[in-house]
Amino acid sequence: MSMRIKVFCLLLLLCGPVLAAPTVLVFGDSLSAAYGIPRESGWVSLLEKRLPGYKLVNASVSGETTAGGLTRLPQVLAAHRPEIVILELGANDGLRGLSLRQTKRNLETMVDMAEKHGGRVLLVGMRLPPNYGQAYTRKFQALFVDVAKSRDVRLLPFLLEGMAERRDRFLADGLHPDAAAQPLLLDNVWRELKPMLKEK
Repeated sequence: MSMRIKVFCLLLLLCGPVLAAPTVLVFGDSLSAAYGIPRESGWVSLLEKRLPGYKLVNASVSGETTAGGLTRLPQVLAAHRPEIVILELGANDGLRGLSLRQTKRNLETMVDMAEKHGGRVLLVGMRLPPNYGQAYTRKFQALFVDVAKSRDVRLLPFLLEGMAERRDRFLADGLHPDAAAQPLLLDNVWRELKPMLKEK
């Protein structure tokens, strides 16, 4: 063995294994996929700047339902082994009038999957416009609280808190926040995420 190789091996022994940065996974729909705006303007990209020492993975897909997320999640978890999972799904279920019981079951299963892979979950809740009917919108809002309680995970009750009535903060479709609104979404997420970062 040459002297150069011996020195290299010695350095490896002295330095020990290189620890990979812990991963924060954002697993959501168009609200997290920066729909209709530059990707770098989205709240997830802005979050990355607040997470030195972490690897951030955005596996959000526009139009995703909880059923679609449930299908995709196992592969994403296996590939990235996240320490924290920000689960932001359910809005499209509500907008399509899907079964709230099934939506709740899908979210609970995804939380269980994430925890089985060693991830801690931040569940992000949503609300629906009032034109979907008072009973349905009330039950939709409550299901996120129920999932958080049944699985004992941290909950952000409403991603759009503080801006839902500001129509000037939305794109022309009236559903997706514009680029100027993204820092507010980030602040809402950060309020619940920051304490989780200190728990590791």
